[in-house]
Amino acid sequence: MSKILRKRQMTDEPNEREQDRAPASSLKSQPKFRLILIIAITAALIAGGWWYYRHVTYGQYMQSTDNAYVAADSVVVSSKVAGYVDAVLVSENGRVSPGEALVQLDVRDYRAQAQQARAQIAATLAGADTIRSQVTEQDSAIRQARAQLAAKRAALDLANEQVARYRPLAATGAEPREKLQQYETQAQQAHADFVAAQAAVSAANGRRATLFKQIDQTEAQADAARAQLEAADLDVTSTLLRASKGGRVGDLTVRVGQFVQPGQRLMTVVPVNEIYVIANFKETQVGLLRAGQPVRLEVDALPDFEIAGRVESISPGTGAEFSILPPENATGNFTKIVQRITVRIAIIASPKVRRLLVPGMSVVAVVDTRNAAGELKEISSTDK
Repeated sequence: MSKILRKRQMTDEPNEREQDRAPASSLKSQPKFRLILIIAITAALIAGGWWYYRHVTYGQYMQSTDNAYVAADSVVVSSKVAGYVDAVLVSENGRVSPGEALVQLDVRDYRAQAQQARAQIAATLAGADTIRSQVTEQDSAIRQARAQLAAKRAALDLANEQVARYRPLAATGAEPREKLQQYETQAQQAHADFVAAQAAVSAANGRRATLFKQIDQTEAQADAARAQLEAADLDVTSTLLRASKGGRVGDLTVRVGQFVQPGQRLMTVVPVNEIYVIANFKETQVGLLRAGQPVRLEVDALPDFEIAGRVESISPGTGAEFSILPPENATGNFTKIVQRITVRIAIIASPKVRRLLVPGMSVVAVVDTRNAAGELKEISSTDK
């Protein structure tokens, strides 16, 4: 028994020593743990405070969207007149300058129409000259008719005087009644000739007025022919298609020998030097958006590269308002959907950067709205 007790005492002594050592080592590690914990909590509080300060002063005013893309006011080139294509003067993706020739159509038919209009003008002007010469002749005829009228008037006066002189003589029997009747017949004949001469003068004057109306008609025909000539010359000019603005050629579909119709799309000129960004922000983001605010642009084609921009304008309506079939919320079941409002953003970049951008590229736009932070408070305070 004594041996067993001794063994137990011998085995228990080391355990007691280890137990005495354990509290001492744990006491030594507690201050270090507390320090680390305090540092971690302090760092978390500082980081949280900094995040909150950054959010309040900066983050909440940054409105971003990835529903944005590079755009340009591209020009669709189409023909004004119909005709066969004689030559295509540009190449796909090539650069063109304002006014540069793009396509030449067959001009022969339109030149013939212009020559026909010129010939019609010449014919009408010649007809007008002929009528003017007839007016000169008619003036002579009028003078002749007036002279004849004067002669007939003199003959009528003479005949009336004869009748007046012989009537009392015939009444007294000094002269025979047959002679009076002869003079009366001559007077009637002279009166008829005088009336006919008056009618001739009136007819000559009417003929002269008719000639002047014919001149006016021919001049109107000449004006119509001049208008036809102007239209024909315009068609001749329209056979040569020119670039209305500079840029690069895209979607080139026209080919030599092709017959094109008026309004048919032949190519598109993209003004790559006048590109901008179209960003579609949610309606909950545009409350503080204003023209002139700075924008940070991130193009997917240029990773890790930021481009500066500026808000140019904000659409006066949502995209749904300008769609072909705008929604009618007053009919049927209504489900609220957050609408999008288009914002146009100008790109502020060097020509080297602009050369890398083409319409259609995806963009992430971030607008700094801090300069409008106090507007809503001012508006709400003035309305009260």
